[in-house]
Amino acid sequence: MSNPLDRLGSLKLKLGLVIVLAIGVTAGTMLVAALLDVRLRYGALAALALSLLTVQVVARGMISPLRAMSRAADAIARGEHGQRVAVTTRDEVGQLGVAFNRMAAELEQTDRIRRDLVADAAHELRTPLSALRAVLENAVDGVEPLDPEELLGQVRRLGDLADQLLDLSQLEAGAAVLRRRSFAVAELLDEVRPAGAAEAEATTPVVELADGLRASGDPDRLRQVVANLLENAQRHAPGTAVTVRARGRPGGGVRLEVEDRGPGLDPADAERVFERFARGDRSRTTTGAGLGLAIARSIVELHGGTIRAEAATPHGCRMVVELP
Repeated sequence: MSNPLDRLGSLKLKLGLVIVLAIGVTAGTMLVAALLDVRLRYGALAALALSLLTVQVVARGMISPLRAMSRAADAIARGEHGQRVAVTTRDEVGQLGVAFNRMAAELEQTDRIRRDLVADAAHELRTPLSALRAVLENAVDGVEPLDPEELLGQVRRLGDLADQLLDLSQLEAGAAVLRRRSFAVAELLDEVRPAGAAEAEATTPVVELADGLRASGDPDRLRQVVANLLENAQRHAPGTAVTVRARGRPGGGVRLEVEDRGPGLDPADAERVFERFARGDRSRTTTGAGLGLAIARSIVELHGGTIRAEAATPHGCRMVVELP
């Protein structure tokens, strides 16, 4: 039920009106009692009772949002993160309700991300563990001899995934330390290659670099960004040309681009690809850990920059990093 005081935008004003209303009810009751020649004692008791009843009725609507928030907070504490409260006022209580709903939404999203991360990490771990188990079982059963190279490859994959998860958690928690300095961008792109890719089939990228270009930041971390972007490009567009560009930005800063000539990226996935273990459409489905772009975004944002995916011309995908 709507409260007549909901339209007021100040809790102080509401409390003042409640006090004035209580005084008015008391005075009115005492006046009526005097006109009816009721004893003062009984008139005072009647006035007190009516004023308390009036304050109770009016104040009930004022504190009902607080009770709703208390119930919702208890539910959230039990793990029910879908709780929200109805905001019907514009005063401080209403503002508190808006903040509460925003907090509840963020908690729900955080809980969803946590559950998705656990599920995706378990899924990614299952593949190399299953391969390891198959290799070892075949060796124990005498089906085929133990292949040290295959065994080492799966162990390395497990180690890379564990390192990436730890790296990402440190970056997102703000625990990673940046060793900032001014450096030549040519130093950043020197011997550039995909992250962890010593594969012979990895295409050597074409580097287009503006002369004398310098940047400020942690060159090791930013080199990791470029390596992850290259690894992503060559994974989704194997055998195609990959171009790395670096040039200055108007007003200062550096713009880095990693562009492939693959099938391109669905615009609906342009933002989602930077999430942990993201899976794009069928043309860009990843078979790796799916943490490279998430790590790249965290590093870029830690430098105060931005990263985005956009379509290349005539086809392909371009990853754009802009650093201040």
